[in-house]
Amino acid sequence: MKLPVYLGLLAEAEQILARSFRVVAEGHSDEPDVHFIVRTLAEQCDRHVERLQPVIGRFGSDVEGEEEHRVTADGVVEVRAGPLGLLLDLQDLYVLVHHLDIMWTMVGQAAAGSRDRQLLDIVERCEQDADLQSRWLRTRMKQSAPQALLVAR
Repeated sequence: MKLPVYLGLLAEAEQILARSFRVVAEGHSDEPDVHFIVRTLAEQCDRHVERLQPVIGRFGSDVEGEEEHRVTADGVVEVRAGPLGLLLDLQDLYVLVHHLDIMWTMVGQAAAGSRDRQLLDIVERCEQDADLQSRWLRTRMKQSAPQALLVAR
């Protein structure tokens, strides 16, 4: 069974996304909506990792020594300056959110296949958060795009 590998990767990816949200929140603190909302989204990721712990306790988190199964997304480690930088940083977050969204879908399929109600409940809650994160990022990018692409120097 490879579910423990995927659970470990999912927890790791949520931690990467949480760190990335925090980097963007601090790096773009001159944008109050970005700063505060993205910090809130980081806290959602923290809760996702917490919610996974009982299931990881049951199945394990077998990612040690599985280099070919590592998460390929490194996350955002520093922000770029200006309106275009903000747009690109939000786009990087959007990619990470969608990376996680498909991971939640795969774990949800395994939970459905095994009729694991606890895991299904966790997946449903976390997928809702991922959808919210995606929608907010998309809306904020749409708001930023005209300024960043047409006006900013």
